Amino acid sequence: MTRQTEPIIWPGRPYPLGATWDGEGVNFALFSESAEKVELCLFDQFGRREIHRILVREQTDQVWHCYLPEARPGLLYGYRVHGPYEPTKGLRFNRNKLLLDPYAKQIQNGLKWHDSHFGYRIGHRNEDLSFDRRDSAPGMLKGVVVDPAFTWGADHPPHTPWHRTIIYELHVKGFTIRHPEVPAGLRGTYAALATAPVIDHLTQLGITAVELMPVHTFVDDRNLIERGLRNYWGYNSIGFFAPEPRYCATNSINDFKTMVKTLHSAEIEVILDVVYNHTAEGNHLGPTLSFRGIDNPAYYRLFPDDPRYYMDYTGTGNTLNMRHPRVLQLIMDSLRYWVLEMHVDGFRFDLAATLARELHEVDRLGAFLDIIHQDPILSQVKLIAEPWDLGEGGYQVGKFPVGWAEWNDKYRDVVRSYWKGDGGLIGELAYRITGSSDLYARSGRKPYASINFVTAHDGFTLHDLVSYNSKHNEANGEENRDGTDNNRSWNCGAEGPTDDPEVNQLRARQKQNFMATILLSQGVPMLLAGDEIGRTQGGNNNAYCQDNEISWVDWTPEHMDRDTFGFVRQLIALHKEHPVFRRRKFFQGRKIKGAEIKDIVWLRPDGGEMTDEEWNQDFARCLGVALSGAAIDEVNERGQRVQDENFLLLMNAHFEEIPFALPAPPLGAGWIALIDTSCQISGDANRFFSGSASYPLQARSLALLVERASDRVRGADRRRNPAA
Repeated sequence: MTRQTEPIIWPGRPYPLGATWDGEGVNFALFSESAEKVELCLFDQFGRREIHRILVREQTDQVWHCYLPEARPGLLYGYRVHGPYEPTKGLRFNRNKLLLDPYAKQIQNGLKWHDSHFGYRIGHRNEDLSFDRRDSAPGMLKGVVVDPAFTWGADHPPHTPWHRTIIYELHVKGFTIRHPEVPAGLRGTYAALATAPVIDHLTQLGITAVELMPVHTFVDDRNLIERGLRNYWGYNSIGFFAPEPRYCATNSINDFKTMVKTLHSAEIEVILDVVYNHTAEGNHLGPTLSFRGIDNPAYYRLFPDDPRYYMDYTGTGNTLNMRHPRVLQLIMDSLRYWVLEMHVDGFRFDLAATLARELHEVDRLGAFLDIIHQDPILSQVKLIAEPWDLGEGGYQVGKFPVGWAEWNDKYRDVVRSYWKGDGGLIGELAYRITGSSDLYARSGRKPYASINFVTAHDGFTLHDLVSYNSKHNEANGEENRDGTDNNRSWNCGAEGPTDDPEVNQLRARQKQNFMATILLSQGVPMLLAGDEIGRTQGGNNNAYCQDNEISWVDWTPEHMDRDTFGFVRQLIALHKEHPVFRRRKFFQGRKIKGAEIKDIVWLRPDGGEMTDEEWNQDFARCLGVALSGAAIDEVNERGQRVQDENFLLLMNAHFEEIPFALPAPPLGAGWIALIDTSCQISGDANRFFSGSASYPLQARSLALLVERASDRVRGADRRRNPAA
C-alpha cells in the first residue's frame, strides 16, 4: 500500500479481535462500547509516517471492524478513537492520540516520551480536565500484523507433574547479557535462552521449569527515563499478546517460539510472570496509550461517585476492570494465545488478589477464578498466584481455590527468621517445611500448592541475604527510602563484602542452610536465578530500575560460587531421586494403614518426641524430623506403591553445637550423613553412625542422614575403596 493508492476496504468480521492475517488479507477488530467513531491508521515500515487513515464504518456488538484484502504481515498500524472528553464522567477520548491495539501480537519498539502522549495539557490548571490537541503518533508504539505460521514440529509440553517441579525464576536479559559463552549478538534475548551454554547450566542444575519475569510488552516509566533508569523488571505492561520486543534478536516473535521449543526439547517448562492487574497508563495524570483512549470506563475500575479518578489496588495508579466481560475476555484470550500459539506451560499472576475483586473485597468465587477453573485449556496448565495486592483485605495466602499454587511468603519469612537465629519459630517452621497444611489442606489442595522460596526478584539475592543487615538502594535515586526494611537478613558479622575468612565461611554455610531447607521441604521449590553461583546486587533489595551490572548475573569464573553450585546440584538430585521429599499428600503424623511406624516424627535433641508444650518455647532453635519412606501411602502413575528410604533431617540455628541423639534404627542398621552444611567444604560428609549414637550437630548447620543397613554400608565402602 502507498499513499497514492487508496486501500480496498471490506466490512470484515467482529471476531477475532485484533489484526488477523488469514493468508489473503487482514481483518481488524476493536472493541469500544462508548466510541462515536474509530479510525484505523496505517504507517510506513519505520512507523514514522502515517500513510492511510481509514474510517472503520462497521460496528457489530460494540466491536468496530474492517477487512483489508491487500494488507500483509509486517504492516504497522494503530487507532484513533473519537468520543467525548469528559474526565468527570470517566470519558477520556482524544482523537489526536494514536492508540495501541490491545490485541496486537507484535509491537514496534521505541516509545519516545513527549508531552503529546498525554490527553491533557501538562502544566495547565486542573491538568487532566484540559484537552491536548497534539498528535502523539510520531513517538508512539505501533502494532505489527504478524504471520502466525511457525514450524513447531514434534514440540510437546513436558507436562511435569507439580510434585516433580523445580522452578527457576529468571530475567530474560539479566540472565544472559553477561554470559561469555553466549554469542554477543544474542545476549539478553529470547534466543540466548535457547543456546547450549544456558540450556546446559539449567539441565546440569536439574531445573524443570523457568519462570520468566514479565515478557509482555511493557513501557519504561517516563520519570525513570528522565533519571537515566529503566523499568528493568517489566511490571508495566501495555501489550498482553506481544512479546517484549527489546528481547527479540531478529525483530520477530518467532524468537520467543524458538526459545520455548528449545527449552521443551530439554524437558524444561516455560512459565510466564504475567501482569493483568494494571497497565502502564497509570492514574488520571498518566498517558493515553491504549485502553484509556479506547474505552476508559470499560477497561478501568473508576470510583463510582467520582469517575475522574481510578481505584488503585496495585500501587501503580490504576486497576483493570475485572467486572467487565470484555476485559475478562481480553485476559482469557491472552492466556489462551500464550498457551495455544506460543506453547507456554503456565503462568504466575502478579498481584493475583486484584483479579479476584468483584465489588471491593477479594472474592474466592470471582468471575476470573470461575472462568479459569472451567476453561478446558487454562485449567490444565500451571497456575501460580501471587496471593496478595495492596488493597484492603488483599492478603489472601492460602485462600485461592483448587487448581492453584501460591507463592508462600509465610514460608519465606519463617525460614529467613529461623536461620537468622530468631527463637520461638520451630512450630511455624514445622508447618512450612511439611507443605503448609494449615494453609492448603482444608481447601482440598496438596503440598504442591505451596511454592516455597526464600529469595525472588523482589528483595535480596541469597548472597545479599547473608551479607547485609540493611538495604542499600542508593543507586535507585530515592535516598534509600524505597524497598522494604523487613528483610529478616543477617550479615554474619560484617556489612557487605569482607576479607574475614570466618565471616565468609559462615555466609557460605548459611547459603547452604537456606538451599537445603528449600529443597528438602514439601512443596514446590523455587530458586532465584544466580543464587546458586553467588549473584549479588550489592545490597539493593529493590533493583526494579537497574538495567545494569547491579541486576545482571555475573558469569565471570572468578566471581562464581562453584561450591554452592555443586551443593545445590546435589540437593536437586536428592530431591528428584527420593519421593519422601516431594510427597503428594500431607503428613498424617500417625501410623499409616497398620504400619509400625509413623510417616513423620518430630524430635528433640535428646532423641525424644516433641510434646505439644515444647513447640512454642522461645529458646528452641534445634529440631529433628524423621521421615519414613515406608509410610508414604501413595501410588505412582503406574499404580505401584511408592516407597523410599528413611531419612532424618536435623536443623540447628543456635550459635553453639548441639549433640543430637539419633533414633535407634533396626538391628544391624545405622545412619549415614549425606549432607552436613558445617563440613560440606571439607568433604567430611557420608559418615556412618551406628546404633543410637549422638550426632555432633554444629552451630548454624543442617544435616541430612539416611538409614542404611550396615552390610550395605560396608559394600559401599568396598566399592569406594577395593582394598578395604
